[in-house]
Amino acid sequence: MFTGIITDQGTILKLDQKGDLRARIGTSYDVAGIDIGASIACDGVCLTVVALGYKPQNWFEVEISAESVSKTNLGTWTPGKSVNLERALRVGDELGGHIVSGHVDGVATVTSVHEEGDSTRVTFRAPDDFARFIAPKGSVALNGTSLTVNEVSGRDFGVNLIPHTKQVTNWDKVAEGDRVNLEIDTLARYVARLQDWQ
Repeated sequence: MFTGIITDQGTILKLDQKGDLRARIGTSYDVAGIDIGASIACDGVCLTVVALGYKPQNWFEVEISAESVSKTNLGTWTPGKSVNLERALRVGDELGGHIVSGHVDGVATVTSVHEEGDSTRVTFRAPDDFARFIAPKGSVALNGTSLTVNEVSGRDFGVNLIPHTKQVTNWDKVAEGDRVNLEIDTLARYVARLQDWQ
């Protein structure tokens, strides 16, 4: 489990497609404190660490199944790309965002980006199957970042990115047309499921 509070910006160092996709990600995390088999959310996708190293910088490697590639934007990764990272939640950690599983539901598309004061207003279009789970003032995880929904209109919804969020994540590079990993709020999923049974 994760919180959607990004704790590092990693960099894609290398990609290998041999069966599954394998990615090497540079990080500022102390890799001595990461176990093989640990879970790290990479742009919101829970991935398993399969290798670790220190040169030329700290890095870890993950394997990404074809299923994960098909349901996310990870197929667009290229060397040099910045990636939002979060290590798994531990008992006693502060829950600063909301409960995030790292199981991406689908890909949303950025439809507009404009500055609003010191913040950036971004509008997204959700996939048809998941639009009903997104509500004003509710939470969503976008590329692993816990964000509050401002408004909803059909499949479209908007969020504000404050300067701090842009400084500590890869959201400073957001552009119209970007494909973004979307995980809907777990609570919204269960409420909808209960309604389906009524």
